[in-house]
Amino acid sequence: MNPFKSTLFFLISLISTQAFSQYTDVINSNRPGVSRSAFSVGTNVAQLEVGPYMIKEERTPATSYDVDGLGVDFAARYGLLWEQLELNIEGTFQSDTKTYTSNISAEDKRANFKYLTVGAKYLVYDPYKNSENEKPNLFSWKANHRFKWKSLLPAVSIYAGANYDTENNPYTAPGVEGFSPKIMIATQHNLSGGFVFVLNLIKDRIGTEQSDFQYILTLTHSFSPKWVIFGETQGIQSDFYADNLFRFGGGYLWSKNFQLDTAVTFNTKDTPSVFGVNFGMSYRLDFHEDKEIDNGNSSKGKGSGKNKSKKTTDVIEEYNKKNKRKDQNFN
Repeated sequence: MNPFKSTLFFLISLISTQAFSQYTDVINSNRPGVSRSAFSVGTNVAQLEVGPYMIKEERTPATSYDVDGLGVDFAARYGLLWEQLELNIEGTFQSDTKTYTSNISAEDKRANFKYLTVGAKYLVYDPYKNSENEKPNLFSWKANHRFKWKSLLPAVSIYAGANYDTENNPYTAPGVEGFSPKIMIATQHNLSGGFVFVLNLIKDRIGTEQSDFQYILTLTHSFSPKWVIFGETQGIQSDFYADNLFRFGGGYLWSKNFQLDTAVTFNTKDTPSVFGVNFGMSYRLDFHEDKEIDNGNSSKGKGSGKNKSKKTTDVIEEYNKKNKRKDQNFN
């Protein structure tokens, strides 16, 4: 077998052995917060996530200015071909007034995309994929409740995309325009007690004058089947802009296909200081059908997949497990 055929056979085998369901009975949103889940929305699921916000910035040393404005974060997500694969387009559009307060006062009205990105995310490792098939030990309480090393391993996905920046964009460094690559590694731990921990490592606008490195850490916790709270920190480092942002807020699961959320964002420096408030929503159109194989016979059933997802979905599941003592998934 020649090298090309060997490689092709390996890839097909990898895809076939990894074909398990990520679909969840309730919406799997990246909100609240700005981190990205390791999991996709599921095949044939289209999802829209939108969050209007207001922003206030103040810079006091040297060149002083104030920024007051409004904006909107948005994302459209679609599961295609395999359960692990998700295509998405996401961005932020902001309109504000930048007022210079030192020396001669002046105003600069601005409006543009702070970022606009098209990309794809693929789950490469899921430690939970076989957990539903694990049978309890009927003769040993200790065996059923012992610590499992697998619980320390996160789900891992990789992301690749392309930014598009217009010429003379007021929110980017001078000379940054056109297309530039973006890559990301996203990990996710579904912890006991209704906690979910997500980590994103991002390299953005690669090869430009604004080549950012970012990390995002998000911890989410449920305190009822419908409500979750979260805390998040985001670090940004580049020659053009550096900051450490903090977010706190919560989300409410209105129905299985609709979620509401809100959050506040702030930092601890004055070059500039940042304060923002946002209100968001997530809605999905669910056309998903799982394929189940039983003794060689395939059957289809909508909503039969029950793997672990992110934020609202996962923490609600853990909450139900803790309080109802049932061996089942909420989603």
